[in-house]
Amino acid sequence: MPDNNPAPRRTFSIVGKAFLLVPSPQLHRNVGKWITMHTFIFQTGAQLNMRLSPAIAYLCLYSFLLAPCLANEQGNVPIWTSHAPGETTSEPGTALPLREADNPPISRIEKITQPTLDVFLADKPNGTGLLILPGGGFRYVVPDLEGAEAAKALNQLGISVFVLRYRTSTDATDAWKKPLQDSQRAMRYLRANTDKFHLNKDRIGLLGFSAGGQVAAIHATQQNASYIANDEIDALSFRPDFLLLIYPWRIYDANQSKLIESIHFTKSVPPTKSVPPTFIVHTHDDQSTSIGAALFYIELKKLDVPAELHVYFNGGHGYGVRPRKDSAIGTWQNRSIEWLQLRKLARP
Repeated sequence: MPDNNPAPRRTFSIVGKAFLLVPSPQLHRNVGKWITMHTFIFQTGAQLNMRLSPAIAYLCLYSFLLAPCLANEQGNVPIWTSHAPGETTSEPGTALPLREADNPPISRIEKITQPTLDVFLADKPNGTGLLILPGGGFRYVVPDLEGAEAAKALNQLGISVFVLRYRTSTDATDAWKKPLQDSQRAMRYLRANTDKFHLNKDRIGLLGFSAGGQVAAIHATQQNASYIANDEIDALSFRPDFLLLIYPWRIYDANQSKLIESIHFTKSVPPTKSVPPTFIVHTHDDQSTSIGAALFYIELKKLDVPAELHVYFNGGHGYGVRPRKDSAIGTWQNRSIEWLQLRKLARP
């Protein structure tokens, strides 16, 4: 029998803030040279018998706009040939429910036991690759806000980007250890696949956001691998050729008034072998705190390692490459691009 009382149709109007998400010439080439996007309408008919939340509506719009910009994206590329060290399962993770307060949406992936790479290849690669470690407090990984969204501008500069969905944990004790193993392995994996990804093995860098920034800081100052080698890939170097730390999370030990113990600056080896050239961003009002960023820079200065530090007045934490109201923090990616260009790692 037909339904004489169909479910009411629900409509969402989304005004063209979407261009904040995709400031890309590629989008404009695909959708039109000059586009003024005022309203997108998402409707669900009675036959679907469902309601569309604002968060889901924004996600649909976001995916639609990103599709032409990320044509070279590859996902779920495993970095280990079997189980990761100490693991008995190979789970890519579970997406947590979207939060309606996030606008645009932010994905959070938890319970990862099989780390994988999201690959964003530059259309015109210049040989530079960048491994990105997203944040998430180690309980989950945020691969879009602190990964895919950063890739867009970098791809246009010839840099191919690899976002690592490292293993997550609810154990607060040394939560960085498994992500460090995954980060070291991912760097070796990229060097083993330079031909496949059109990379120069001496131009592969590491960028870490938040908790990923903590891991990146540890990774860049380690002289020894954190896991036992098990194949030919592990014979390659895990050391990054350059480093970007974007609001690194809790690298300062307030009780000891120094950097956390797992960050090792080795003065007995040449500076360039101790830690690579580094770019650091933090904000003064970030509770995580910017003291760690400043101390990291001081250690680099002592070793005469080329480095650049930006501490913005405000902006808080967890902004990725998105702007924040009444803050200049949204300009940090421009500063990092200038730094990459000066080091001949990105096209002018």
